[in-house]
Amino acid sequence: MASIYSPLTGPEHRASVESDATRLSKPWHALRQDLQQALGDCVHFDRGHLAVYASDASNYRQVPIAVVVPRSLDEVNAGVAICRRHKAPVLMRGAGTSMSGQAVNTAVVFDISAQCAAIIDLDPRAGTAIVEPGVVCDQLRDAAEGYGLTFAPDPSTHSRCTIGGMIANNSCGPHSVMAGKTLENVEALEVMTYDGARFWVGPTSDAELERIIAVGGRRGEIYASLKALRDKYADRIRARFPTLKRRVSGYNLDQLLPENGFNVARALVGTEGTCALTLQAKVRLVKSPSERVVLVLGFPDIYVAADAVPEFLLCSPIAIEGLDRAIIRGLQARKLAAAEIAMLPPGDAWVVLEFGADTLHAATALAEHAHSVLSSRQCGPQPTSALITSRDDQKRIWSIRENGASSTQLSIDPNVVDPKVGWEDAAVDPARLGDYLRGFQALVDRYGYRTSLFGHFGDGCVHARVTFDLRNAQGVLDYRNFAREAAQLVVEYGGSLSGEHGDGQARAELLPIMFGDEIMEAMHVFKRIWDPDNRMNPGKIVNANRLDDHLRLGPDYKVVNFSTRLKFRGAEGDGFQRALERCVGTGRCRSHKGGTMCPSFRATHDERFSTRGRSRLLWEMLQGDLINEGWQSENVKEALDTCLACKGCRSDCPTHTDMASYKAEFLSHYFEKHRRPRQALSMGRIGDWAPLAARMPAVANFMTQTPVLSAIAKRLAGVSAARSLPKFAPKSYRRKAMGRIGIGNGSAPSVILWVDTFCENFHPEIAEAAATVLGHAGFNAVLPAKAMCCGRPLYDFGYLDLARERLKTILDTLSPMLEGECAPVALVGLEPGCMSVFKDELLKLFPDDPRAKSLSDKTYLFADFLAANAYTPPKMDAEVIVHTHCHQKALFGTAGDKAILDAMGVTATMLDSGCCGMAGSFGFDPKHADISSTVGELVLLPAIRSSPQTTLVLSNGFSCREQIQQGTGRRVVHFAELLAIAHKAARTAPVADSHEKDLAPLLG
Repeated sequence: MASIYSPLTGPEHRASVESDATRLSKPWHALRQDLQQALGDCVHFDRGHLAVYASDASNYRQVPIAVVVPRSLDEVNAGVAICRRHKAPVLMRGAGTSMSGQAVNTAVVFDISAQCAAIIDLDPRAGTAIVEPGVVCDQLRDAAEGYGLTFAPDPSTHSRCTIGGMIANNSCGPHSVMAGKTLENVEALEVMTYDGARFWVGPTSDAELERIIAVGGRRGEIYASLKALRDKYADRIRARFPTLKRRVSGYNLDQLLPENGFNVARALVGTEGTCALTLQAKVRLVKSPSERVVLVLGFPDIYVAADAVPEFLLCSPIAIEGLDRAIIRGLQARKLAAAEIAMLPPGDAWVVLEFGADTLHAATALAEHAHSVLSSRQCGPQPTSALITSRDDQKRIWSIRENGASSTQLSIDPNVVDPKVGWEDAAVDPARLGDYLRGFQALVDRYGYRTSLFGHFGDGCVHARVTFDLRNAQGVLDYRNFAREAAQLVVEYGGSLSGEHGDGQARAELLPIMFGDEIMEAMHVFKRIWDPDNRMNPGKIVNANRLDDHLRLGPDYKVVNFSTRLKFRGAEGDGFQRALERCVGTGRCRSHKGGTMCPSFRATHDERFSTRGRSRLLWEMLQGDLINEGWQSENVKEALDTCLACKGCRSDCPTHTDMASYKAEFLSHYFEKHRRPRQALSMGRIGDWAPLAARMPAVANFMTQTPVLSAIAKRLAGVSAARSLPKFAPKSYRRKAMGRIGIGNGSAPSVILWVDTFCENFHPEIAEAAATVLGHAGFNAVLPAKAMCCGRPLYDFGYLDLARERLKTILDTLSPMLEGECAPVALVGLEPGCMSVFKDELLKLFPDDPRAKSLSDKTYLFADFLAANAYTPPKMDAEVIVHTHCHQKALFGTAGDKAILDAMGVTATMLDSGCCGMAGSFGFDPKHADISSTVGELVLLPAIRSSPQTTLVLSNGFSCREQIQQGTGRRVVHFAELLAIAHKAARTAPVADSHEKDLAPLLG
């Protein structure tokens, strides 16, 4: 997908480009000129791109020479040819979620994930698909599911990892029990060597092999050399290669053996881009069980759980996943995933068995049979169990397994270093797994480390996050010694140093322990056959860098202490730098669908505009190497400028990286030395001028709604010409409801109704509806003594000092109102973006003020308050399509909305639509108009257009309603309006047609 974002072209950008040019050595400067002349703006040498591609999800950091985001495979071919002329190393990269360091290098990085992502062919009869390397795993799986098929390998990063990356790493996932690793699911590959040869490879008969050699050329030369390698080392390969299913370490030389069909494609799987580039892949698709159930077993500890793996295998599950107590206890300590953890049966270790069949009854029968067998086992403890048949509940169970390790990857104990990858995924014979884990734990204990154990028990593959201390020389030495002993332990059990994530740099140095000198010599020969000049991802697998080279958080890591306006505090520690360390690179923000984050990445497919990319830039800013202008960095500013501050990452990211807050903090410093844009006054300070304009609504509307004057007004305000300006109401809500100011009278309990700037001045009918419904619910809605704005738009422009003043006024005004026996019981609001201020920014600006904590605790969204107070809504016969505001999803959730809608009896469709794209002032800015539109068109706007005109469209956010109305022409209602109409309809029933008449205003 082509990026729709236009990079900066002003003097700041030119200055940055010039400084980058001086940074480049002379040969790379010539490389830059040739690449840019041939490929244009898909070539990037700027420090912003280099910074975000310098890291992956591993412990390593290597700054690229350049980044190329090719628009086609032909551009890959052209780019590599230019690199060859300049003898520049190359690295093809997918989603960059590798944990062993194979996705970073001092090379020209070709990111094929953005635009080389087509499913070229899908043949359900043959059970195959041909794909470009940038196709995302879930993209292929979703396409295959339409035919009852699936691509079996599904690592925890399946929502963003690419097929090309999976081939490079020989990725697996929980369902390798069902259908093997990526290797077993690759039929053929089109590859390109560094010297430009391009051809298909796959299984090769003896006759075909001789024919290829006879034809000659580069392909014939390669095949002849591979045949010679095979003939020389065949016996040693058979003797030394482990036979376990999860051997991922090293090159797959065994695939060249005659009994394996001289399969050159599978020999290249797992080579991590060190031999050839994958341009197309023909992959195998297998039957996908249409129904699945999960049986969760609880054990006293992880070792006895592992002892039972042979028994699990006899029950024929399609996945066997193990999980120890460390991750669960870590989640509980952070108050995360409580509902999911509550679904687990009693125990201190758990095994998840998944069963699949054509019917739910058949799948359930398999699980029940397994339960019967395992509950009557004679050896070892009998497990506790929970059978999960609901698809939604199964997803929640799997979410613990997929996200738990990342969520707990920062230590909450200041005396314990953060757990790290580094000894991540060794595999042994499943029948020996329990004993191996006991030995591994003993090794961990001897070094004084802590670890968590989890993984693919059915194939004997165990992931471990270990508390390696890499920030001092002795800690690095201990890490080296531990890794060597751990490798020796795995070999003693006949295992593989890597069972999923590949060797990269983390384990490549240790491969001689596993394979011995003779096999390592064969692997060096294999590398030279394909890449004689060592230009393909050098330093990985063979000719390996040391495992302690290029450490991202090594002894040279700078700890920077400085004052911030927002206070960043968390269970894992305080401070802005500690907050940035939350991002460990798993890349959930690169998911193409589902959830909220990251809308700007989904619109542009630009790594800089992902949550991870921005985190990397801010991290580099603190280190001051690549990004050395501090808070005045234009590279950081450019990336943050496209952040919609949707807060999706605050909830969707496993580590709860909070980019909206980081953006606000950065901008507050950036604008100390730069002039704020016009939008800062027109949109950022709308809370200041809107009440003034609302005193003369006719005049204000004449200026903003009359065609010619409106165009001038938008130009002056910095608003996109394609946008419509909202219309001021004839009378503000406060002027209509003077009687509601202050403490209410009567026996009904009171609530403070927070009427935000938008409901106050543009849509007072929403506030009126809310007050009416609160009255029906038995509450008296009162207003604060004076009109106030929460300051939500201020954060988008870094006005943190001004925002703090606004909140201090609110605390001084509301706190006395909320005290005493007859005080209002809650602060109830209508606009999720505004109410999120009281749940989020208020606590960051006043972390030590008990009034802030008290006000935050008493803050509710409208539907949440009603649901929490046993409100019974009137019944309503209607179809409703619901888009939830991002801040509501991130901070409040949707349980209240769902409870009220269910109680009303309406037919509600809760869209998984992500961000609407308007995001406050974001979508009104001309610079963001294209991104805003693209985000809206991903899911939301097409879903609204395709819904019947008789379907009500519901959204609580002002900006969401504006995006929908301006993008589809449909009338959008607030929850308060829906309930008010329902009450009115209930009063007028059974008058004929009253229901339809009452709904008419909502349908527009």
